[in-house]
Amino acid sequence: MEKHISNIFQRRIVKSYKYSLQGLRATFQKEEAFRVEVLLAFVLFPLGLYLGATSVEKVLLVGSVVLVLIVEVMNSAIESVVDRFGSEQNELSGRAKDQGSAAVLLSLLLVLLVWAVVLIA
Repeated sequence: MEKHISNIFQRRIVKSYKYSLQGLRATFQKEEAFRVEVLLAFVLFPLGLYLGATSVEKVLLVGSVVLVLIVEVMNSAIESVVDRFGSEQNELSGRAKDQGSAAVLLSLLLVLLVWAVVLIA
């Protein structure tokens, strides 16, 4: 019984991993902003690891950039769901897209704040 549960759990993890990679691939292929942010992450990750004086600083510098990628994927998901229901103008659809965009903006501002505080203070 225990082995059966373990196999189910392992299959579930593999499927989840596969779906996650599909989501990342789709976001990368369809969203220019995400591609730009990934490029920026490739620059900022090693820079954050180099410039952070402590482990906490390194995590803050790199983690803030990872957060932007997470929020961008979520924003892209919101846009995909809204677009699925049609291209006609709708106040709620526009608001959802604007709010997703605002979340990305806030995450980018957080990167600026974290990097400024860690590197200047």
